[in-house]
Amino acid sequence: EVHAQLQTQSKVFCSDPVTFGATPNTAVSPVSLGYPGTLPTLNRGCVEAVLKLGIALHSEVASTCFFSRKNYFYPDLPKGYQITQEAAPIARGGYLEIRLKDGSYKKIGIERLQLEEDTGKSLHDQDPFFTLLDYNRAGIGLVEIVSAPDMRTPEEAMAYLAEVRKLVRYLGICDGNMEEGSLRCDANISLRPQGREAVFGTRVEIKNLNSISALGKALYYEIERQKA
Repeated sequence: EVHAQLQTQSKVFCSDPVTFGATPNTAVSPVSLGYPGTLPTLNRGCVEAVLKLGIALHSEVASTCFFSRKNYFYPDLPKGYQITQEAAPIARGGYLEIRLKDGSYKKIGIERLQLEEDTGKSLHDQDPFFTLLDYNRAGIGLVEIVSAPDMRTPEEAMAYLAEVRKLVRYLGICDGNMEEGSLRCDANISLRPQGREAVFGTRVEIKNLNSISALGKALYYEIERQKA
């Protein structure tokens, strides 16, 4: 799963500005902070950005889509739920072609593209006793790109992430700056012992990887851990 922060002037469901590095909790409003009684208004620019990506990935754009509430309790999620899509996303299917080290190409399938909102940011290193919260990022539009389970090595996963970053930059929908958190990924991995029928082991998700090299290192480590 790759999460790309959309380069729009305002957030996905309100008019708060999209900024990076601003004074904490200055790019917020009653909507993004989840105050009771506030109502979202969908940002057309976010929808158009996801449509661009869907066309570039050869996906099938839905004639109808809707949003759902994903309920979970994180301190950096002020509403207590995330507005997202899963049952009826903007686009499904498609593929992205990656180039491997030997010069060959491989198609990685795309399951779906869904539009959702980002969370705030928890800061654990600013105070010796407390975790601090910055909600400037809360509500910024994200496109979540969910791939099919077509990657077989860490090298393929790294090549895929590099190609996704290249594509969203080319389309102008995300700056792809992983060090700033505007592009990050969750890697899912499970092993199947050699010779066993096509039944995989327990799947493990490694969350919020913010560099291509970190993705490769995390997968190599998790492969050895699962083997053991």
